[in-house]
Parts: sequence; structure tokens; C-alpha cells
Amino acid sequence: MRPENIDVTGPSPRPSPDHSDCRAVASVLSRVGDKWSVFVIMMLIDGPKRFNELKRMINGISQRMLTLTLRGLERDGLVTRTVFPTIPPRVDYELTDLGRGLAEPVKALGQWAFTHLPEIEGARQDFDTRNAE
Repeated sequence: MRPENIDVTGPSPRPSPDHSDCRAVASVLSRVGDKWSVFVIMMLIDGPKRFNELKRMINGISQRMLTLTLRGLERDGLVTRTVFPTIPPRVDYELTDLGRGLAEPVKALGQWAFTHLPEIEGARQDFDTRNAE
């Protein structure tokens, strides 16, 4: 007998008993699932943008919320901030490789939501009608 299949994968790792891995994933999901983060990522898919350009493109976002969102995305390694030494200073925001990897699933999620919006609105109306008192 000869061992021919020696490259067998082992069982997948079990979740940690204290759920620390779940908390870690939850913090990532809360960032990438945040409404403003999704909009920023969508706007940066086509390339770098300046702060005010992003603010104009994302209807309803305040300056403070855009600042906090960009800072969080930068902290998580999804966006880079580049300051150009001009007068006045120019600051561009751009997706990193990690951010570009996230852009496709975000784009797919946005497309799914757009496609199914009529069904979702209908379900909401049905629910509200059944539960109205």
C-alpha cells in the first residue's frame, strides 16, 4: 500500500468558546455594512475623489459623517488618504487593494437591493397593513 492522497485538508477551525472571533467579525461587518461606508465605497470604485466631490455625490451625508466614515475606512485599510502639498492643500481618497476587493460584493449588494426594491416595498406595505391597529 502506498499513501497517494497525502494533501488532505483538516477540519475547519471551531469558533472560539468566548466568541471573540464573532465580535471581531461583527466589528468589520458593522464598518462595511454601514450605509455611509457603502456609499463611499461605491463612489470610489471609479477612482480617487476629493472630499467635497464625495460630499456632493452622496446625497444627505453631513461633513462630519463623511469625515468619520472616511477616517474609519482608512483605519480599516479600505481607503487611503493622500495629501498633495499645494495651496490650498489637496486631499484625495482612494480605495486600497483591500477596498477594491470589497467593492465588488458591495456593488452586487447594491444591485440586488435596486432590483428587488419593488418586492421589498410591497412586503413592507403588506406587513404594515396586517399589523395596523
